[in-house]
Amino acid sequence: MPGLVTSPTKELQHLNMDVDNKKEGKYRGGNLKYRLQCKSSPATKTEGLCNEEMSQWAQSLERLLSSKCGMKIFQAFLKSEFSDENIEFWVVCEDFKKISSSFRMSSRAKKIFKRYIQAEAPREINIDQKTREMIRQNIEAPSAVCFDDAQKIVYGLMERDSYPRFLKSDLYRTLMDSTSQSVKM
Repeated sequence: MPGLVTSPTKELQHLNMDVDNKKEGKYRGGNLKYRLQCKSSPATKTEGLCNEEMSQWAQSLERLLSSKCGMKIFQAFLKSEFSDENIEFWVVCEDFKKISSSFRMSSRAKKIFKRYIQAEAPREINIDQKTREMIRQNIEAPSAVCFDDAQKIVYGLMERDSYPRFLKSDLYRTLMDSTSQSVKM
């Protein structure tokens, strides 16, 4: 499983329809394509998104996740399908592997377990009981690889399930069409 991406959390905040945006009148409804088109207009940080880059996203999930913009758009797609906990967990694990302090690692491992792994967790991922129990034991003396098995399972789920749906989605096709049209101009 590739270890590719830094956390896109700050960059994704502008795509999320959170409660604050609704209160401030920035909410424009549930039209994900509209929000992404607005956010990917030339005046935003997604400048340079081109048809060639987007075409590479169709080659593999790894290529999609290695693109900052691809990561944002894929996460927004997963959010629209109510399965964004998978990519969120995967990214958190990538960040976890970079922790060097044993105290921080222990603290962070417990938080990850509580948020994603334990039964009835708020953002529970779909893993088997054996893996769940192995992680429970691993976090007693955590290492950079204590979540690897769960991360591989989640990556496989995304690769086999969510990623093919993303490539067939109206969202991806609309973005491909819009970048194709801008190339022709």
